[in-house]
Amino acid sequence: MPFISKDWRSPGEAWVKTQEGWEKKKVLECTAQRYAAISNYSSADDNQQKWITPGEEGEKGSDDGVARVPPHCHITIKCTREIAGFNGLSEAVRRLDFSSAVRDVRRFNYICALLELLLGGQKLTNLPGAAQKLLLSMLEQLADQVAQSKQNLNALRALLVALSALRESERRACWGRPLGSRALWGHHDHAIARIYHIADSIRIQEPGPEIMPKLHDLPEECIREIMLRISDHRDLDAASSAWTVMSSVCSEQRLWRELVKFHFTQQQIDSLHKGDDKDTDWKKVFHQLRKLYGLREEVQYAETLSLCRHCKCLFWRSLGHPCIADQCPEYRERLKEAGGPLPPHPVPPAAFLKFFSL
Repeated sequence: MPFISKDWRSPGEAWVKTQEGWEKKKVLECTAQRYAAISNYSSADDNQQKWITPGEEGEKGSDDGVARVPPHCHITIKCTREIAGFNGLSEAVRRLDFSSAVRDVRRFNYICALLELLLGGQKLTNLPGAAQKLLLSMLEQLADQVAQSKQNLNALRALLVALSALRESERRACWGRPLGSRALWGHHDHAIARIYHIADSIRIQEPGPEIMPKLHDLPEECIREIMLRISDHRDLDAASSAWTVMSSVCSEQRLWRELVKFHFTQQQIDSLHKGDDKDTDWKKVFHQLRKLYGLREEVQYAETLSLCRHCKCLFWRSLGHPCIADQCPEYRERLKEAGGPLPPHPVPPAAFLKFFSL
């Protein structure tokens, strides 16, 4: 059976040189024209930005006359003879608007986890040069956001440690020269130097005496309520070493019992713990369940990417996307006959990288 594909006499893709390297022209046109909000989102306020789906173009028009479509990206789940193609990380990062996601408090942790996987697993150097530049640019924007907000310093430090280890291990000498393009490594060196300069210039100043109340002035009940809302056990361990009151609160069994119930199901808890709650060391139970089942990754992020099961599209759940189930009446009727639309599937950072064989 012959392979069904495009005509071999096709002129191919058109490439345009940008500040970050050579990019496909159709990706740039899609980013700048069809999805105008993607290029303008980073300069606009998150509270003032309003996404308009294609079905609402007639009812709600934007001020500049261009319909604002939420950032989304179609993904090839499985290659067949009829559907041939691959997923490009650079194109997905641009279409999903990761640059502005760095400045969104809901999506910040997701981007940090994604960059940590790329740097810690030493997958960055296996990417094309344009993708490497794009991800280092995201890391520079992340460092700038941390410097402005004075928040999430631990996340930035972890990324810098992984970046330093990657730089030392991957920049191997080959006949006296770095392995790879010298121009590309020169660009990376300048970008890494800027990132370290931003990190070194961050200074956390203690609030003045006019700022009241401070954390030490809060009663123990308020401190306990704050600690009960922390979902990461590493933050609890760090907080216990910062202050005696926090250390006393973190040693309470109630705190670890609530953390166990948050991350694990009742069936998982019963498989390990069957006894009186009064004599239970819940911190020990938590670490045993964590090693046995792992933590719920999807609850660690306020906002995650989702995969639409109808149109095979990645999108941010809070922003939505133009789906075939909303635009095609015939498809909606078939969905009703089949039992209704399927909910989107959450995509953690590790699952996101699997779409690109990383």
